Order: sequence, then C-alpha cells, then structure tokens
Amino acid sequence: QYIIQLGFHCDAFELSTAPRSVDRGREYADGEGDGPEMWMDGWTIFYWGWWISWSPFVGMFIAKISRGRTIRQFINGTLTAPMIYTFLWLTIFGGGAIRTERRAAEQGLCCPSWDANFLLYTDAQLSDVTLTGATLTQDSFLICGADKCGDCEWGLIESYMTANPGVESMGDIVNYITSTSRWLGMYKSADDRSHARLSCMASEEMWFALVSTYGDMGPLLCIISLIGIILYFVTSSDSGSLVIDIMSANGDQEPPIAQRIFWALVEGATATALLVAGGKDSLNALQAASVAAGLPYTIIMCFICISTWRALAMECGDLNPYGPDFAVALVDPFSMLSPKLWCLFLKNLFLAPVTLYGVLKKHKLGGAAVAIMAGVAMIGWVALIICEIIYLCYPDSVKLDGIYAVAWVFYLALVAIITATRIQIRNFYGIHGNPIEDFFAVLLVYPCVMIQLETVSKEGGIAPLMPDNREGNGDVIINQSKQMEDTMA
Repeated sequence: QYIIQLGFHCDAFELSTAPRSVDRGREYADGEGDGPEMWMDGWTIFYWGWWISWSPFVGMFIAKISRGRTIRQFINGTLTAPMIYTFLWLTIFGGGAIRTERRAAEQGLCCPSWDANFLLYTDAQLSDVTLTGATLTQDSFLICGADKCGDCEWGLIESYMTANPGVESMGDIVNYITSTSRWLGMYKSADDRSHARLSCMASEEMWFALVSTYGDMGPLLCIISLIGIILYFVTSSDSGSLVIDIMSANGDQEPPIAQRIFWALVEGATATALLVAGGKDSLNALQAASVAAGLPYTIIMCFICISTWRALAMECGDLNPYGPDFAVALVDPFSMLSPKLWCLFLKNLFLAPVTLYGVLKKHKLGGAAVAIMAGVAMIGWVALIICEIIYLCYPDSVKLDGIYAVAWVFYLALVAIITATRIQIRNFYGIHGNPIEDFFAVLLVYPCVMIQLETVSKEGGIAPLMPDNREGNGDVIINQSKQMEDTMA
C-alpha cells in the first residue's frame, strides 16, 4: 500500500523548489510537503554514486589480482561471495540490533536530551537550585535547557526522584546523570549493557553498543572490531596506493615500493589536513564531490559493459570481429585531430535533420516525412531550451515553469527517429549491433551517429575488417583512419 507513497519520497522535482510544495504528495502536520531530503540522501540511487566513483580504483585493482582467473571464478569472487556475506551480515547483526532496540523500548529506555552546559555546573553553582516550587514543573526544569523537558527527560527525572525521596537539590540529579553508567554518552542503556536504545546514538557508536550487549564477550568483540576496522583502512589505503602508483608509473605493473609508500603517506596526510582544517564538514564536502565525480563514469560504465559483452561474444565465436562496421567510430571526432570530422560534427549538431533526409533518400527508406518530423522535434527542443534559459535569467518577467520537461520530450522524439534510422542502416549493411546500443549512442552523441550515417552513404563508408592470412598472423590490413579520410574526401 506504500508503493505510490514511496515514489513521492524519492521525487527529486519536489525538492527543486523551496519551500517544498505540498500539492505533489501527502502533506505533513507541519505544512511541509512529502519527500524529505534525508530520505533521498540515503536512497539507493544516491548510494550507487559511491560505488561508481570507486569504479576506476576498484576495477584496476581487481583486474590486477584476478589475472589468470576464469570468468566464473571472477564473478563468484567479486559478486556472489560478497553478496552472500553481506546478506548474512545484515540479517544476523541487523536482526540483533532490532531485537536490542525493541527490548530497550520495552524496558522504558528512551533518548534524553540534556543541556550539556548545565551538566557542567559545579555543586556550588547548583546548590541554590532547589527541587521545590516552580523548578518541579516540566516547563521550567533548567536541566533541559531553554526548552521544556520532553516526556523522556521528565519521566526519567520523576522515576529517579520517586526512587530517591531524599533528593533536595539539582546537584544530586546532575551528579547521578554524570556518574552512572546508565547515562553513558547522550543515550540511555541498561546498567549491565544488555540492551540499549541504538536509535539514540551516533552511527559510529551503534556497532560497539550492539556488541557490548553480548555479555562477557562484549569487550572482546569491541577489540576484534577495532582490529578489523584498522585492517580495513590499512588494506584499502594499500590498494589505493598501488593503483595510484601504477597510474603515475605509466602503467608499470610493478612500480617502486618507495613510490608506493609516498602515495600512502600523501593520502594519510590529505585526510589528516582535512580533519584538522575543517573537521567532519570538510570530509563530508569531499565525499559529496567524489559522488558527483562518479556521474561521468555512469556513462562510461555503460559503454564498458557493452564492450565486455562484445569481447566475450568474439571469444566464444558468436560475433565475427572481421564483419562490416562503420568507417567512423563514435569517438573519432573527439580522439582524432581531423578538421573534417570537426566540421561534420558541428554541421550535424544543428542540421541533423538535413543529413537524415539525405541518408533516407539514398537508401530509399522514406525521406521527406521522417526528416520533417525530425526537424520539428529538433526545432522544438532548441526553442524550448532557449525559453527555459530566459526563464532562469528573468524568472519574474516570464512564467514558463516546467517548460524544460517539454523540451526534453522533443529531444527524445528526435532521438527515437535517429535511432530507428540507425537500426535500418545497420540491417541494410549487415553491421552488428542492437537497438539498445543504438538508442544510447544517439541519446548521448547524436552528432557522431549522424557522421556515421552520412559517411556510410558514400562509397567506401563501410569498413570490412579482413585479416591478412598471407603470413598467418591475423593482422588487420585495413587502416580505418586512412579509409575514413578517403571516404570524406
């Protein structure tokens, strides 16, 4: 029953304006709309940013240590085993934490919030504060600070005063709070540490409070946990230093040990400097930057997945690596110093429908109608994007809220038209591929796709990669770059 509501909790558009609008989801009692930022920050797709930002480092390290392994061994070691281990870990210790939390709640343990400055007062300062008259009211009990005590704090104070009827001054309560193990830190736990309200604690305290509930094994488990954390950071730093060292050594798989130690020290010094200069906030800013840096790798990883699948298909013989292909690769306009390619890129960036008309007409796949639809989609996309820019620059004079969404609908229409054309051209020439690859190629770099379609329409635009068997070495004898230049000439 919460599936629809969960969708609103993850609604990024709802958080795009301040204050949050209340007409896009369920309204809270305080008047704010649904979809809190805290939920979105911890939502799965944001957590993926961590994994993706680590992908260059982790990928290179796993590739190095997995050399010589089979694909089955690689998948079992990097996916299956960690997944099973994580499942067992979260099931066992997560279930234990829930049990501890529920037992603590049943015992009446709660999360008190005291005035830290008041707890530091000396007995002399507290001697004048007697527990009579107005100080016994929940609204004016100074130990909770400027605000009145909550039900948790007031209930604990009343319980203590009931159990100790001889208490006459605030100093007795303060001394009890600061000297008894049950008030350890800012949360309340049982005297024997058998259960505790984990929800009252900071994230770095929860694990140690949980293992402390395991009786006499608690201290030993805390020591083992500290050793495990140290080993985790040491091995992670060592692996990271190795990858950075390999990259700085121009790909040398056995870089100098001294250089590796240098990078390890630099990593530690950087983290220390951030902590000293800005504390935890500076690390949070660095973490947010690393997640944002993972966004480009999201696109790169999609192409890596396709490349891996194609390499495996070639290895198994399901894909002919010497079959026909486009003479111009998608990345050639960015990787080759070719003024002709750059000119074609700029031309198709703005005049893709014109090129599309020529391609369709040459191959007798339609022509004017499809090109006109592509032109309308492109003009609508560009025009509405311009309107959105004007709206952002002059929000008070122009009312075009949400026009960017319509603009991207026009863009997707253009992408769909070019994708359908690329599929037809591939089938016409027998070029290997699939519609999903075509769609994402057009979505990301449609000018490069139009260059492929434009050059394939000319004589010699297809590159049949044939091996040279005259010497039995299987080398490719066709120079695609040279053929491409001849095609465009």
